[in-house]
Amino acid sequence: MKAEQFSEALGEINGAYVEGAARYQSKPKPQGVLWTRLAAAACLALAVCAAVALWKGRAPQTELPLLPGEWGKDSIGGMGYEGYMAFDVSELVSANPWREDSGLAALPVYKNPLTWNEMHMASGTDFEAMRALLLDTAARLGLDPDTLTVTDDAPDEETKKAITEKIHSVGDEVPEGYFDPTAVRVETDGFSIEVDQSLTVRIDFKPPVSLPEGYNFSYHSTYEEMAAAAEYLKTAYAGLIGFENPQADISGGDYNIYAERSFNLSFFEGGGSETEQIVNYNFNRAAFYPNDEGKLFIARVYRPDLSQKVGDYPIISAEKARELLLEGHYITTVPYEMPGAEYVKKVELIYRTGTYEQYYMPYYRFYVEVPEGAPGGDTGLNDYGAYYVPAVDGAYLESMPTWNGSFNG
Repeated sequence: MKAEQFSEALGEINGAYVEGAARYQSKPKPQGVLWTRLAAAACLALAVCAAVALWKGRAPQTELPLLPGEWGKDSIGGMGYEGYMAFDVSELVSANPWREDSGLAALPVYKNPLTWNEMHMASGTDFEAMRALLLDTAARLGLDPDTLTVTDDAPDEETKKAITEKIHSVGDEVPEGYFDPTAVRVETDGFSIEVDQSLTVRIDFKPPVSLPEGYNFSYHSTYEEMAAAAEYLKTAYAGLIGFENPQADISGGDYNIYAERSFNLSFFEGGGSETEQIVNYNFNRAAFYPNDEGKLFIARVYRPDLSQKVGDYPIISAEKARELLLEGHYITTVPYEMPGAEYVKKVELIYRTGTYEQYYMPYYRFYVEVPEGAPGGDTGLNDYGAYYVPAVDGAYLESMPTWNGSFNG
């Protein structure tokens, strides 16, 4: 069942202010005296407001709304332990356009249009946008949208009946909207295309496609082999990728317990300002995946709805984020406390783009060497755990995360 728990940390604003002032009527005063006293009162009020704001650690007179802190297991999204094994942290690579010396003062924050209840059911789904993206993707693959039949993943009546009976048998009722569709799809002789509620497209190639002779596109291709495959795919699937200046992102480089290294391949729009590149790198992507035989069998296109921009928020420096990390203000799936400054080996700025994030906001991701060691036996591999610190200035957060000593805490 859709029973994964989801919670939100929401701040409350007390709307009960002094009402007597609105009803108070004083005796008429000479205009000059009245203006002087009003000005003095206004100055005093501003000073008090500023003092209260500073006392709370918040920037006074800001037009940007405070962002709710959604720290802990729900913010992590229920994911497992996020760790990367490598002989050295330099082996963990990506084409992330952010640089520590970039000097960016602010980055955009977006509201996720989807909200989720305790039954893991979404509100805010835009089926028209899903259908439009589905047909646009089909056209980019050379298909005629007018000839396609669009279906969804809602269960048929027989399945609904069986599920309803099962739920009733344990004394529960079927939640409203439980059988609503969560994806739209088309099936053709060469492709299966599906778009989900987060506007992620999955393309299954039927059958999987072999790259030309001389290319090695597999889970354990070397960086150079993956780069060569990227050049081929960038041309062969230019229409599907759809970027004016596609930049290959060959990411990963970590090892499994057998000391086998692997990389992921995707593309993002490499043009525009640094901020635009950072947004595109994190949100607007096209990824390609090989199967065990080294054939292309899945592609994903990410086009999340970023229409609900909250604003451009001031961000802290990576150095300030390190200080917060060492003070325990982070979220992580690593079941160990941050071991110390000497174990921090790398930092990068990313957006957390998980389906259940209430707000898409930037974070610093720190790669921290776990003293307990990697589970690779005597291979010599190190384990680098991921620790996240909000990049948004704390003055614009309702709270700061504080690790509570538990997994996903």
